[in-house]
Amino acid sequence: MTVIDKIAWIHIQNGAILSTRSTGKDAYYIPGGKREEGESDIETLVREIQEELSVTIVTDTAEHAGIFHAQAHGHPDGTAVRMICYTAEYQGELQPDSEIEEIVWLTYADRDRVSPVDQIIFDQLHRTAQLRGGPR
Repeated sequence: MTVIDKIAWIHIQNGAILSTRSTGKDAYYIPGGKREEGESDIETLVREIQEELSVTIVTDTAEHAGIFHAQAHGHPDGTAVRMICYTAEYQGELQPDSEIEEIVWLTYADRDRVSPVDQIIFDQLHRTAQLRGGPR
């Protein structure tokens, strides 16, 4: 089995989670990305969020929020994603950058619009009353 190692930023406001859609994609993803050789979780988080959203993660506010596993969206069977998630404050103004075409705030009612690993994260956030809404 192939495992894709990803770091993601869970940022929730008013019961909705910040999500992104890359150019040419039909699903939304929690922002973040793949670790580069030798990077720590936090170094990956800072780099990916700066590249995708043009903001700076405040590193001393970063808190581990969980590790989630699922079949990787858009990859052959047997390719899994391991998503290590963090919450953190940021500085700057959220703006799509790099391959990001759209930034949106999603609720649990939008669960069917995100990747399989993000659906697991949405379930957890809904169970803990952090993500509002219910199925459409």
